[in-house]
Amino acid sequence: MKKILLVIDFQNDFIDGSLGTKEAQAIIGNVVKKIESYEEKNRFATQDTHFEDYLSTQEGKNLPVLHCQKGTFGWEIREEAQLGFAKIFEKNNFGSVELAQFVKAQDVDEVELIGICTDICVVSNALLIKAFAPEVKIKVDVSCCAGVTPESHLAAIETMKSCQIEMINE
Repeated sequence: MKKILLVIDFQNDFIDGSLGTKEAQAIIGNVVKKIESYEEKNRFATQDTHFEDYLSTQEGKNLPVLHCQKGTFGWEIREEAQLGFAKIFEKNNFGSVELAQFVKAQDVDEVELIGICTDICVVSNALLIKAFAPEVKIKVDVSCCAGVTPESHLAAIETMKSCQIEMINE
């Protein structure tokens, strides 16, 4: 059985930068251990990627906090988690169609997602993958995820469960 790991937006701005939270800081050790448990060829990541025009985009108008601007420290994947990835998908919105299409094209039986924010980008990517590759088993390791708030994190977990995405380490 082939399994791959998807590390969603584990970037400085979401951990202790402009949109950081104490919950995101608390999962760093768990995320690093999880990444280490997969071979590099089976590890993939996403990077939320914005540009100078971010505040004029629809997302920027609804979340007027400049974050993950390409080339900045906040955009970088957390140093401890830079353990090598087979591919990194840059995305400028919550979910990556490119990532979902990639998973569909792979010969994988299972995908495990971890990262930030459970209630925005993790859930968006999990649901996109479910739509593009409905027969691939999808798991989310809750101990390696953090949401915008604890309440929205829990709501996203329930949403994913409703869509037949398995939660582990709750």
